[in-house]
Amino acid sequence: MQTDIEKPIPAHVAEQMGATPYAGGVFFRVWAPHAESVFVTGSFNDWMPYATSLLPLEGGQWAVNVDEAKPGDEYKFVLKNGDLELYRNDPYAREVTNSVGNSVVLDPSFDWGDEDQFTMPSHNELVIYEMHIGTFRRKKGDVPGTFLTAIKGLDFLKWLGVNAVEVMPPFEFAGDISWGYNPAYPFAIETAYGGPKAFKTFVKEAHKRGIAVILDVVYNHFGPSDLDLWQFDGWSENGKGGIYFYNDWRSQTPWGDTRPDYGRPEVRRYLLDNALMWLSEYRCDGLRMDMVPYIRNVHANGNPGDNIMEGYTVVREINDAIRHHFPHKITIAEDMHTLSDITEDTTMGGFGYSSQWDAQFVHPMQEVLKIADDEHRDMHKVEQAFLHRYNGDAFRRVVYTESHDEVANGKARIVEDIAPGQNGNDFFAEKRSLLGIAMTLTAPGIPMLFQGQAILEDGWFDDNDAIDWSKLEQNREFAQSVRDLLRLRRNVKGNTAGLCGQFAEALHLDNVGKVVAFHRCSDNPANSVVVIANFRNQAYDSYEVNFPIPGDWELVFDSGYEGYSDYNEGDTPANHLTATETPQGNIGQVGLTAYGVLVYAKS
Repeated sequence: MQTDIEKPIPAHVAEQMGATPYAGGVFFRVWAPHAESVFVTGSFNDWMPYATSLLPLEGGQWAVNVDEAKPGDEYKFVLKNGDLELYRNDPYAREVTNSVGNSVVLDPSFDWGDEDQFTMPSHNELVIYEMHIGTFRRKKGDVPGTFLTAIKGLDFLKWLGVNAVEVMPPFEFAGDISWGYNPAYPFAIETAYGGPKAFKTFVKEAHKRGIAVILDVVYNHFGPSDLDLWQFDGWSENGKGGIYFYNDWRSQTPWGDTRPDYGRPEVRRYLLDNALMWLSEYRCDGLRMDMVPYIRNVHANGNPGDNIMEGYTVVREINDAIRHHFPHKITIAEDMHTLSDITEDTTMGGFGYSSQWDAQFVHPMQEVLKIADDEHRDMHKVEQAFLHRYNGDAFRRVVYTESHDEVANGKARIVEDIAPGQNGNDFFAEKRSLLGIAMTLTAPGIPMLFQGQAILEDGWFDDNDAIDWSKLEQNREFAQSVRDLLRLRRNVKGNTAGLCGQFAEALHLDNVGKVVAFHRCSDNPANSVVVIANFRNQAYDSYEVNFPIPGDWELVFDSGYEGYSDYNEGDTPANHLTATETPQGNIGQVGLTAYGVLVYAKS
């Protein structure tokens, strides 16, 4: 049945790990340095455990070509180590029947159609929507959503103006319900979500709509359950995880003793191969890397004695490889320690990420929005959050007021925290929620919304609780206001390019009246945009603001517009104002509603 590996194997096949189908059958290759012998058993040999043996290669690898094997065949490796006989799924399995099932030889063919025409937006034009596949468009009953059901929500995202989705980890995990941060098979798409073909279809359909796909990957730990990587070839030390994991104190993570051993070249290759696969085979447009502090430090505590220098190495290797092979794709770190090194170039000693989630925006903005008493709202915190940046680059941070971390594990969404039990139907909850979204979409940085935020979803994030899409009809006016802000952020009408620019400055800060104003522009001052926000439950009929340039300014957004909310009524400010040059500055008079936001563009 089998052909040994001396048969000529195409170089691009022979270099691959896992199961690689091609015209000459399937080439199997696995790393198991402590195994005495290795076999592959599957549907192609009637599951006979010892019929097909792999030959040893250098570096503890084993390989064989099986002529009769083909895409769709199920298989497992059988490893002998002393008295141990271990049936293991392929660490590189692109598909599994389920997390306790068999590996599947994946058919690599897929009709991408004209999707090759997709070009990812520039980083300064991105607007990200964080999405959990199991709950974004969930099926009826207890069945989680799939990539195919998620496609049904893409037209709404296109209407909203989103041009990138960040998909929470969809890798095969134990059971069918999970946040996704417990990957058992990092190369395989979760079966309950539809598997690899469904994910490719999702990427293709997103690209058709002009939406990039950023994938959330987990390299700080694996599992910990349903984990065939654990003591993979029978070897381990201290009762720990064996060849894929640290076997000493460095194994410790909050999720189990399953930190990958970044010191082993084979493990670093495993992670690098994984990262590049999503960008090449699945045509994803970027990666968001989960909890980087636990890659670079055992306890994520900043103590140099707990640093994992090999973690520094693997992160830099991955980011350098992505920069080399896919220079226009994005890598985003979840670090949350406000370190400029995270987004500094590797040539300068940094980690090389394109951008990072910014704790200096989300935490102060959440605090300011949720405080019940207006008098305690600190406009200095708003100013600092709005203007913060890393490495002198506005777009090396992702800004947001809600994410899966901010609205789960006992932490509610903003509308629920402000008005508990009101289902989002509350003046204060609605107004201050929009205020936070407006700050997110006008601040320098890459803005991100969490699923449901644009329709005033009030439930905290739960992997068993689907987004309530009836809220789209209930809160259509609110969604329209978010849409209009998104269109401004992306300069759809060509008059708000300043929101895509690097420049930002504070024009006004009134910590008594709770009003702030900011100036945004690109290289051309003619693209200037002014954002004025009122964080107080008090309207101002005529409020003086110092504009950066004298002359005419066009009002392009007013959150008090009656078409945005049933709480809005009466006249709105004039569509234009003239900033008059005076000794005190270029003074313009604006009308502000309670918790209102105005955006002006230079005429």
